[in-house]
Amino acid sequence: MLQSLSKFFAVVLSCILFANFAFAQSGFIAGKVIDGNTKLSLPGATLKLSAGNRYTVSGSQGNYEFLNVPAGNYTVTVTYIGFKLYSAQVTVVPGKVAELIVLMEEGGLAGNEVVIMGDRLRGQARALNQQKTNPNITNVVSSDQIGRFPDQNIGDAMKRIPGITMQNDQGEARDIIIRGIAPELNSVSLNGDRIPSAEGDNRRVQMDLIPSDMIQTIEVNKTLTPDMDADAIGGSVNLITRAAPNGLRLSGTLSSGYNPIREKALYTGSLIAGNRFFDNRLGVVLSASYNNNDYGSDDVEAVWKKDDDGNVYVEEQEVRKYDVQRIRRSVSLASDFKIDARNSLSFTSIYNWRDDRENRYRLRYTDIEPDGEGGFVGSIQRETKGGINNGRNKSRRLEDQRVKNFSLRGDHLLGSAINLDWGLSYSDARELRPNERYISFEAEEQPVSLNLSNIQRPLASATTPLADYGLKEITENRNYTKESETGARINLRFPFSVVDGQKGRLRVGGRLRLKKKNRNNNFFEYAPVGSNESLFENLTTLPTHAINLKNFQPGAQYQLGSLVPATFLGNLDLANTSLFEAESVPSEFASINYNAKETITAGYLRWDQDFSEKLSMIAGVRFENTSINYTGNIVEDEEEITGQRTNSNSYLNVLPSLMFKYNADEDLVFRLAATTSIARPNYYDLVPFFDNRIGDQELFLGNENLKAAYAYNLDFMVEKYFSSVGLLSAGVFYKNINNFIYRYRNASYKAADFSNDFPDLDNPIEGNDQWTFIQPRNGDKVNVYGFEVAFQRQLEFLPGFLKHFGVYANYTFTRSKASGIYNADGELRNDVKFPGTAPNLFNFSLSYETKKFTSRLSANFADSYVYELGGEAFEDSYYDKQFFLDANASYRILPKWRIFAEANNLTNQPLRFYQGTKNQTMQIEFYRPRFNVGIKFDM
Repeated sequence: MLQSLSKFFAVVLSCILFANFAFAQSGFIAGKVIDGNTKLSLPGATLKLSAGNRYTVSGSQGNYEFLNVPAGNYTVTVTYIGFKLYSAQVTVVPGKVAELIVLMEEGGLAGNEVVIMGDRLRGQARALNQQKTNPNITNVVSSDQIGRFPDQNIGDAMKRIPGITMQNDQGEARDIIIRGIAPELNSVSLNGDRIPSAEGDNRRVQMDLIPSDMIQTIEVNKTLTPDMDADAIGGSVNLITRAAPNGLRLSGTLSSGYNPIREKALYTGSLIAGNRFFDNRLGVVLSASYNNNDYGSDDVEAVWKKDDDGNVYVEEQEVRKYDVQRIRRSVSLASDFKIDARNSLSFTSIYNWRDDRENRYRLRYTDIEPDGEGGFVGSIQRETKGGINNGRNKSRRLEDQRVKNFSLRGDHLLGSAINLDWGLSYSDARELRPNERYISFEAEEQPVSLNLSNIQRPLASATTPLADYGLKEITENRNYTKESETGARINLRFPFSVVDGQKGRLRVGGRLRLKKKNRNNNFFEYAPVGSNESLFENLTTLPTHAINLKNFQPGAQYQLGSLVPATFLGNLDLANTSLFEAESVPSEFASINYNAKETITAGYLRWDQDFSEKLSMIAGVRFENTSINYTGNIVEDEEEITGQRTNSNSYLNVLPSLMFKYNADEDLVFRLAATTSIARPNYYDLVPFFDNRIGDQELFLGNENLKAAYAYNLDFMVEKYFSSVGLLSAGVFYKNINNFIYRYRNASYKAADFSNDFPDLDNPIEGNDQWTFIQPRNGDKVNVYGFEVAFQRQLEFLPGFLKHFGVYANYTFTRSKASGIYNADGELRNDVKFPGTAPNLFNFSLSYETKKFTSRLSANFADSYVYELGGEAFEDSYYDKQFFLDANASYRILPKWRIFAEANNLTNQPLRFYQGTKNQTMQIEFYRPRFNVGIKFDM
């Protein structure tokens, strides 16, 4: 690592020495674009110089510069949607910096009237200006827009962006799908630095971990430029934290709410404090957020089976009641220091910490099968899930997730024409689940009644007495996963134009990412010993409580009955050897623990060229080399670790891209992009583990030779911007993904097959036995295509009070087809859709805003889609369609104070999966609406 960083700094020093001898006879103009009313920075402003086609765009903090400007007098004009045209005179002296601070005055035109912008329109203006001036196809959402929706985490805010749908966990949006591309094939960054994943087996970033009020801007990049990380086939999400203000700022929120699902309260608070010091050279902002949500969910699940005669019935069913408490804490610090007009440094950091405490009470019917007499028989289990009773777990399963990021950056103007920026960063994410406990009782071979008259609500039931339930198991486990990433990058930009009088820029740069990930779980089973055995004889000898599922959302026909209380489970003294005998259970962790290292080295060349004042191009290529080293376990029949396998691999991806942007007029933009991108395999898929399950005649293996999926992308977009702060856009997209990864199953795997595939391993298959072989493999290709349209505008052209209404709407259509996927019998499957491709996505929001009052009604719809492919079509699982309706309103009671009210999930939309066909419910989980009221201030 130290050797790699030394090389990085050597490159930086060489670039600085070279630049000192170049472009010495010119000067440059630099400064910042600021909202003259709020003193907040304005990103995405277009600044033009009265000399040929010279222009620049302000960055995310409002900063800008004109490089290599010949000496002389110039006029600088600045345009910004929603603001008046700005103009100023400036004089450039050779080798000197001409500083110009631009103070913009609101005044977008709507017909013959000036639009007076409230907070929502100001946020919308910032987002649209960034989206308009970005060179690639993006969607941008500002903090003010986020605040106008009743969304408590970033995932819920993102589901309102065109082309995005979210997969939920306990009623909150967690995993992001962009244009039908699964979460593993997208990337998430924080201020340009990659966020590691706390998930143990994949690369997903949990979007419900970060509170929405900690983010200033969300950028969704749907096409990639060569200077961006290439592992984002669906898209790249960049979360930008709050930057230091241009003056004193103090703002905050305090609210409380109600969760009807468990009749519990929720609490939220946030604070932002910032200012500038030392003649405005140093800026600092501190942000903090706290959210405590005590709620739960009502859940029913089922597994369907089809026998050899084609009869379909429920093989398993579970009735679940969850009690959940989620506490999110987040704090961030951002600062920037202006050394002089040519050099600046910035530092950003954020720490997110979420405690997820959960109790689950479960009634499970399993191994259900016909009894030969027209009925059914199966096993019945009653299980309580919790944790040790201490100050952290509190008799609940605790999932402690923490993500932090630290980043130091430098921006330097070398000579009068060269821009150099660099960055160093460190991030890590970890998930700890300590002292997680389960206690379950089971009654085997019991008569079970199956009511399938309504297959969307199948019902298994039995009348087994509590005395017939014997102790099945008492367990405790500790799960630990951690991923860290150390990064370094450098970018150099200088003039290079092949068209006289037109702007051209050449950019070169490099990036280093050092990643480590490990998973270290354990699992113990405890057996009562001595006099303690009689206490656990059956469910009548233990304290139990009858769980009355009052207002159980899936239906009153489902009941849990009596289970062991979570407090009893939490207070068990499992460490006392006179009461319990502990035994490690390797089948629960031996094959899934691993260590991984990845080194990603990237370099790029990017050429920006204007051919006229209307037509511009970006051409370039990116090189990304991936080196991996993974260690996994060799496991014999799930019980014994007989050794380890370590394997290394390295591959290079070459990723060219070409983009065109055509500004037909000031407000009409056409974009065309042909790009390439990749998606690296999930971590656990690369682990060279070998799990030999002799009893079941199954082989599970990782695959360290998996290739990264490689995509060819084609995008076309048209955008019409309105001076009254609005947008109408439409576009089409196509993706051809090669070497996508899926779960390969072969139910006829023989000894000769194993000897050919794995000559280094002992062959567990004897004679003519046929085993089931399961391994992640590369498929052939996937085609994904579709279109999206979006519209947002204030309806100021309507008469009277109607002009205060605003509309936000978007629709995305997506289709996919995958080839090269085989079923459990080794036969090629036809007409398979790519998991995650929702055919229809729709958002609609109607707002009403005056100087004091703001309200919004928001609808979000996502169509059903394939969630996971099974061994055959009957086993495929689907994520069912969802329709959410949310509402919020606020009123300004004082110039700097607002009161607000919010309501989420007014439709009581459940999370639902189905198997094979739409009527066969696999899972249906309800959360009920959520209500919140509070007060905001902004000084």
